[in-house]
Amino acid sequence: MGGFTKRLKTQLKLHRQAGLYRQPPEILGREGASLHLAEGRVLNFASNDYLGLGASEVLRKQVARNFCKYGSSSSSSRLVSGHYALIAEAERAYARYFGYEEALFFPSGYQANLALLSTLFDSGTTLFFDKHIHASSVKGMALSSAELVGYNHSSLTHLEKRLKKAETRETVVLTESLFSMDGDLLNVSGLADLKEHYGFLCIVDEAHALGVLGERGIGVALPVADIAVGTFGKALGLFGAFLLIPALVKEYLFNFASPLIYSTTLPEAHAASAIDILTLLGDSDESRRHLREISSLMKNRLYAEGFSVQGDAHILAVEIGREQKALEISNRLRKKGIFVLSARYPTVPLGRAILRIGMTALHGEEDVNHFILSLKEVMKEYENGNS
Repeated sequence: MGGFTKRLKTQLKLHRQAGLYRQPPEILGREGASLHLAEGRVLNFASNDYLGLGASEVLRKQVARNFCKYGSSSSSSRLVSGHYALIAEAERAYARYFGYEEALFFPSGYQANLALLSTLFDSGTTLFFDKHIHASSVKGMALSSAELVGYNHSSLTHLEKRLKKAETRETVVLTESLFSMDGDLLNVSGLADLKEHYGFLCIVDEAHALGVLGERGIGVALPVADIAVGTFGKALGLFGAFLLIPALVKEYLFNFASPLIYSTTLPEAHAASAIDILTLLGDSDESRRHLREISSLMKNRLYAEGFSVQGDAHILAVEIGREQKALEISNRLRKKGIFVLSARYPTVPLGRAILRIGMTALHGEEDVNHFILSLKEVMKEYENGNS
């Protein structure tokens, strides 16, 4: 154990010195757009609860009733005794709502991406991926036998250069519709033009878009995506994830996807709650409108104050640079009652650390004002202390 322990301690020490150490504070509770920490209440700009459903009293009561009615566990994998009719019904409802042939539920988005990307492709496939895709997609691809070819973030020009050189019988393009850290949106029409010309299979991770963007929150990628990845744990206010897929792909995953075959499936209560959520989504136009407006206000205010900010929707990235600086800025903001993520390597490229701002429908103009004022104060204090 001596050498093992020493190695771990050394790696953790180096992680701290590089400003990459992770030690999240314990959350005592949440209330609306705020979190309760040991040091007091903070305004939360690190949440993915974009529509506020995760904090909704209405959804909370619906979920509680469902778990009282159906129990707490499926107690089996989907392929043994966990293939409940209610789960299949919920999957059909999600496929209809979002405009796909079939859907398949998973306990997490990480598991969904792992199952999809590690299972579908063989050595005759070339998988082209945006270099800023999620870590779960990267891990899924690593377990695939496909040839992996990255292209520059959001560069369809670079993607086309890659596609022209493809020699395999199958080509696949993997991207996101709303990127989780950069906050920029996929050029759907441009990608659709490439798809029409090159005939590739298109997979789009819509985790940060479904529920929020598009009519009734159906996302933005339907015109181009053969397969879409969605999550319950962000705008939909629950937990777990789902794939939106052709029926043939669902059949194939049932028979060959290890992460599905060898995992306990989500319980019936989850499926019942998922069906309830679709009704809430359909009635959330006002929340979506408010989220668009408050996100635009935050971006415009940050830009007007001279910050380098990017993001096309409800995810905004304020450029900081050095990892240690981003961590220090985030920590100082917390002392002023603002909770925001300092996204650092390997979540973002080394030396390109950001403050990743998650806007929600729970935020108001006064929250934006508080954030802007606090950030200006903290940046001034930091520059004065390090000049």
